[in-house]
Formats: sequence, structure tokens, C-alpha cells
Amino acid sequence: MTPYSNKTLKGGAFLIQENSPEDIFIPEEFGEEENMMRQSCKDFVSKEIDPIRDRIDKLEPGLMNDVLSKAGELGFLGVSVPEVYGGLGLSFNCSMLIADALGATGSFATAYGAHTGIGTLPILYYGTDAQKQKYVPKLASGEWKACYCLTEPDAGSDANSGKTKAVLSADGQHYLLTGQKMWISNAGFAQLLIVFARIENDKNLTAFIVERSYEGITMNEEEHKMGIKGSSTRQVFFNECPVPVENMLSERGNGFKIAVNILNIGRIKLAVAALGGARDTCSTAIRYANERKQFNQKISSFPAIQHKIAEMATKLYATESACYRAGQDIDRLTSSLVQQGLSESQAKLKSAEQFAVECAITKVHSSEVLDYCVDEGVQIFGGMGFSADAPMERAYRDARISRIYEGTNEINRMLLVGMLVKRGMKGELDLMGPAMAVGKELLGVPDFNRPDLSQPLAEEKILIKNLKKAILMIAGKAVQSLGANFEDEQELLMTLADLIIECYVCESVCLRTEKLISLRGKDATKGHYAMTQLYVRKALDLAAMQGKEAICAFAKGDEMNVLLLGLKRFTKYAPLNNKEIRRSIAQMLIDNNGYCF
Repeated sequence: MTPYSNKTLKGGAFLIQENSPEDIFIPEEFGEEENMMRQSCKDFVSKEIDPIRDRIDKLEPGLMNDVLSKAGELGFLGVSVPEVYGGLGLSFNCSMLIADALGATGSFATAYGAHTGIGTLPILYYGTDAQKQKYVPKLASGEWKACYCLTEPDAGSDANSGKTKAVLSADGQHYLLTGQKMWISNAGFAQLLIVFARIENDKNLTAFIVERSYEGITMNEEEHKMGIKGSSTRQVFFNECPVPVENMLSERGNGFKIAVNILNIGRIKLAVAALGGARDTCSTAIRYANERKQFNQKISSFPAIQHKIAEMATKLYATESACYRAGQDIDRLTSSLVQQGLSESQAKLKSAEQFAVECAITKVHSSEVLDYCVDEGVQIFGGMGFSADAPMERAYRDARISRIYEGTNEINRMLLVGMLVKRGMKGELDLMGPAMAVGKELLGVPDFNRPDLSQPLAEEKILIKNLKKAILMIAGKAVQSLGANFEDEQELLMTLADLIIECYVCESVCLRTEKLISLRGKDATKGHYAMTQLYVRKALDLAAMQGKEAICAFAKGDEMNVLLLGLKRFTKYAPLNNKEIRRSIAQMLIDNNGYCF
């Protein structure tokens, strides 16, 4: 494995620093153990899930619980749980690899993610030693299943506004929980519930570990959903449910912090699950295109179909690059913090919090790539894509939830911009210095020296550098112009988020391909190179459009004209023949009868 640089790891710093292939991890660097785990997951899906998908979707009583138990027997429920608590103790990035391998299972992936992520991690990261010893081994083995009770009828994206109450009993031995939770995944069979409630008039919620056997818990019938039909989703009601005081999780009023930090991890785990679904969809569509004939030809020979296949694969390759880059950064920072004296749990929490921006980026990008792939997959299948007897119909329905749960993509867009600006204001990231430097560059004489473009991806690296300048220019001027009103301009925040997301993904895909070229040579990476060329240029096109939208949202007159000229300068590139690039990518995929990168 290529050694990493010793560069200080800071979330969001990709915007203001030069990065090299040595700074990032690429999925091709996973070792034999990780790849064996991934193959075991694929075998599990083929043997235990694929044959019974229709039964799962019909919510056959006890079936999902049984399948999760089998996953527990194989160790999949305890991938990132320390060995002392009955888990495998593998890395964060390896746990992402497992979520990726299970991502195409729709309903099961949702149940798995709810159990292993938001159901287990609050106890693992915030629980006392006694709480961990009592509950985590049961969760890691699959003996018990978990769910996460945060959302309420009037508390969705504004999760801290929940009205569920926790009142200390007269004898001081229990908290009595009263309230209603909704959209609770795994609620129908979970033996353990992580419940958020408010004590008295506290500003923030408090978290509790609640066993299903406690009195005062009732549930509605299963929800009828558009997709992920086989995942248990119920409303849960608490009527003076007695919870022992020792089952408070962390400290009083710390529930909202727990929710936020666990959701950071949930977002990037959802990103790789969506990635797994998109990859499976892409391969399924390619196989069908190689089988289906029209006008005496395989439809995979038609350029219009090849266009779709190439675009799907390119977006997949890009989001995969971003996901595993961010995952390894969390792992590396965790190791560094442990060496500095933090416990493993504290280190993992701080690392996920540090890279919260990247977690939001990957969640948004990957879920939207999944939506793109399933939509194009249906189109490639044509009429059969609309049939419930073909695989695309289920994939299409199951995909839609990914842009909603773990925070809607709109919320995540606004969050990631807000986090970056706040870090800049606090001095955690020097955003203003680079932004001012870009402003001076705009007023100065352009550098007409021709750069050396002889090295692979040299032009793409310049384009990404210029994209960063465009973002700093627009965001810096927007904050300066709008002041305290900046965060109220939601349309502006979302357009800026699109620029930031594309910047991170572009850089990730470029660095990955550059690293692959150094490891494998140019001939073995022609497809990767072609996808990188295509992705970066399409991202620049998007940046030019979204950048203009952002500038016109706050600037006027001469200032607007100067910014628009700067945007044009920073998003300019020499066009390539995208048609031929797509055809070359598509042919590799068609020849391999599936996604092969």
C-alpha cells in the first residue's frame, strides 16, 4: 500500500489546500482480509436474501429478524464493534465496505443500517462500561435487534424540537417516558430502542436505552411505504414507560449531540449503501442491454444506450472515490487521536465530527447518483423496467428514500455550507485568506504562461484548482455582502453546496486515478482516465451554471459583472469529444458485461 503523507487532517480543508495521491485512500488498496469480507457479504446476499426478496417485501412475520440473526452469526452485525464486546473490531472504512456490499438489498440494507449504525453506535460510543457490557454483545451477535426513536410527527429535520417527555418517578429510580415516535425502522421486532426525550424544560433532548419488555410501549401497524417495503417501519407510543435511571445514555441534555454525531456516521454509511445499490443497478442494466435485441441488434450497440451506460459508470466511479477517501480520513484521524490518549470511542466520535462536511457531501452525492442510475436503469429496460416482474421496478422504488432519511439532501446541503462558514469564522479553517487571494488575482494581470500539460491529468488538476477559486470567490463575497442574513438565503446555500460537493468529488476522482496510474500504468487505467476526464468537465459545466445562479442571488451592478467574469475565467476549459469518451467507457463495460471499475 502506498504510504500516506503526514498532512494534518481537517474536515473541509480540501477547499484550501493542495492535495496529492499520497493523501488519500482508494478502494483498490483494500487488502485480502477486507476483500474476503466483502465476498462473504456478496455470498450471503446471493444465498440468503436474493431468493426471498418477494417474501421480505411482503413483511412475512419474523423473516427480517431471522435474516438479521443469520447476518449476526456471520459477524456482519459486529464489523466495527471491538472484539471485547463480541465484534470483529475492523476499521471504519472496512465497515463501509460491508455496508457497500449489502447496499443493493434494499429493505435488508435499511434494517442492517438501522441496527448496526443508529441502533448500536449510541451505546458503543456514549454508553458506560456497564451499559456496553450488558447490551453491545447482544447487538453484535444479533441476539437482540435495535432501533432508533428520534423522529416525531412535529420533529423531523428539526429533531431537537421533540415533545416526548421524561419525568423522574417519585422514588427517583426511573424516568417515565411519554410521547410518540414515527418512521422507526426495525420497530416491529427490535428488543432495544434508543429513545430521545426531554426532561422538564431542558434546551436539549436526553437519550435513553429502552428495552422492549418495559411496560407502557405500544405500536401502530406497519407503515405502507413506496419502497423498502420489507423493512419494518412503525409508530411507537410511550405511556409512562418506566426506564431505570441507569439507562440514561451519556449525560442529561446530551441527546441532541448524540443524535447529530451518530447521524454524521449514518450519512456516510448510507452513502456507501447507495453506492452498492447503484453499482448493482448499473451491472444489471448492462447485462440486460447485452441480452435485449431490437432491429436485429443488441441494444448495447446503440449509441444512445451507450451514453446512459457510460454516464452511470462515471458517476459511480466518482462517488465511490469520494466515499472511501472520506472513510479512510476518519480512520486515520481516529488512529492519531488514540495515539494522543483518547479512548477509541472518543476518537471515533471526534473524527466523524471533524469530517461531518465530507459525510454530508457523500450522502448527498451518492444518493443522487443512485437515483440517477435507477432511473436510467428503468429506461434501458424499457417497458420491462416498469414491470414488477423485472428487477428495476423494486430498485427504483427502494432508491427514493435515500434522499430523505439521515437528513434530507436539502438539509445536508445547507448544513455542509453552514459548517464550513462557521469553521472559517472560528479560525479552524483559513477560508478568508485564500478568498482574499482570489480577489486580488481577479484584479491582477492574468498569467499567460502555458502550464505543462504533459503529465496525465495535469489539465484536470488545474481545472479543480480553478474550481476551488470560484467557490472561494463566490462564498467569500456572499458572506461579506449578506453578513448575518447569509444563512437565511437557502437557495444560495444549496447552489454553493452543489459547487462544494462537485469540488470534493472531482478532486477525489482525479487523485484516485492519478494514484492508479502510478500503481498500474496508463494502459491498465484507460477507462479510469476517460471517466475522470468526463466527470471533471461535466462538473465544470455544472459549476458555471450554479455559480451564475449564486452570484445573481446576492450581487448587483459592477460587482455582479466582475464576479461573473471571474466565474467564467475559473470554469473555462478546452472541450473534448465527450461522445467518443463515453463510447470508449461504455465499450469496456459492455465487454465485461457489468460494472468493472
